[in-house]
Amino acid sequence: MAMNVLEKFNIDIYKLQNGVHLYQFDIDDQFFEAFENSIIDKGKGSVKLELEKTETFIRLHFDISTSVQLECDRSLDLFDYPIHSENSLILKFGDHEEEINEEISIIPRDRQRINLAQYIYEFIGLSIPMKKLHPRYKDENEDDELIYSSDKSSEDQDNEGKSDEDIDPRWQKLKNLNKN
Repeated sequence: MAMNVLEKFNIDIYKLQNGVHLYQFDIDDQFFEAFENSIIDKGKGSVKLELEKTETFIRLHFDISTSVQLECDRSLDLFDYPIHSENSLILKFGDHEEEINEEISIIPRDRQRINLAQYIYEFIGLSIPMKKLHPRYKDENEDDELIYSSDKSSEDQDNEGKSDEDIDPRWQKLKNLNKN
């Protein structure tokens, strides 16, 4: 069943004429269920794809608009998280399959079709924040309440300004050793 769901993301590139081609794909819960150990269980949206084919490469531009269901890291409540992502990918024609970097891959010249489902899934996954907070917590600023700070307090900084006369004589000898 998983492959049937992902087949609609196939594009036959072998017979495709050179030039710009536009596609639109719909994403639903079945799309995310097709991937094992998916970090997303539910979602709904669409993907607009602009494909430009030339003799030497295929340029893909993805415009992803979707909403996925995430679990809040704080309350474990489920919430919908909107995602709008624009990503580009270049597939160069070559002798073998190889990923050069995140944006450029080599595919065999005789490749008949490409399946874009994995690319779309990864682009959506990369748009999910590391810290998933329910919208009701978005106004709270946790940075204001530090449990520990390695910065010197203002009281310590004030004490540094005192002259050597105010220092305990036992510590004065250690301080003199430190100066040497």
